[in-house]
Amino acid sequence: AEVAKLHQQMVDAMHESGFKGEFPEFLKFLRDDPQFYAKTPQDLLNRAAWIAKVFDGKSSQYFGYLPRMRFTIKPVPADLAPFYTSGRGGPGIYLLNTYDLPHRPLYNLPALTLHESAPGHAFQIPIALEHKNQPEFRRFDYISAYGEGWALYCEKLGQEMGMYNTPYERFGMLGYQIWRAARLVVDTGIHSKGWTREQALRYMHDYTALPEHEIETEVDRYIAWPGQALSYYMGELAIVRAREKAEKTLGGNFNIRAFHDAVLELGSVPLPVVTARIDRFITEGGKGPYPDME
Repeated sequence: AEVAKLHQQMVDAMHESGFKGEFPEFLKFLRDDPQFYAKTPQDLLNRAAWIAKVFDGKSSQYFGYLPRMRFTIKPVPADLAPFYTSGRGGPGIYLLNTYDLPHRPLYNLPALTLHESAPGHAFQIPIALEHKNQPEFRRFDYISAYGEGWALYCEKLGQEMGMYNTPYERFGMLGYQIWRAARLVVDTGIHSKGWTREQALRYMHDYTALPEHEIETEVDRYIAWPGQALSYYMGELAIVRAREKAEKTLGGNFNIRAFHDAVLELGSVPLPVVTARIDRFITEGGKGPYPDME
């Protein structure tokens, strides 16, 4: 159901772009047209830096507490790049893969940057580290459903923040969403239904807009790391549902900054803890952990 819903939204974005043709033809157009790809590694890095800085100017509208730790943007080391994901963020750094530029579409870059840098991993993890009153496991451990769920939520939040400026960039965000939803099918297929690698590759090719190289590296990761890929979408769903409940219950008293602060102040926790924290947030009338910043 999630894959079908997201697929329809992608079709809507295709129509919004003015493309005349069927969905498979649109995917081929996106994968093949040079306008959607950076010419040099520095060009890709510069574009990512611009996106990160645009968020920087919007951050105080959506977050009360901003981390003191800043991050740099660097290319993935050359010896790792052929086998590495598109990007990875963490405390103080956003690694961006500049290898094989003809398979690094620019329409995916806003969603990738929001996920890996700010308000995703390079924003979320420093906040946990800075909360020295929390138990060490919340500051230093990493529960994938929480961390990746938050970062995937940030991709969708980018639409609300006005970070997607073209139908292609919105399509890229939706493509990333359907990629994570498709993982629910592929991971289960591989580890429960006996799918071959080729079956998994074909499903990802047919239902996502990912470039071929990325599909291969992703499927190999799902094979080697059972269950991890499921955590992204399950985590995002938990955060989205908690927010929807808070918005419906609190009405005009809902404050987006207070909500985000309540989620992030927890550090790395299981999803039921997030749900319980937002239930308390609702009970307290939408009061966040830093009233002076709201």
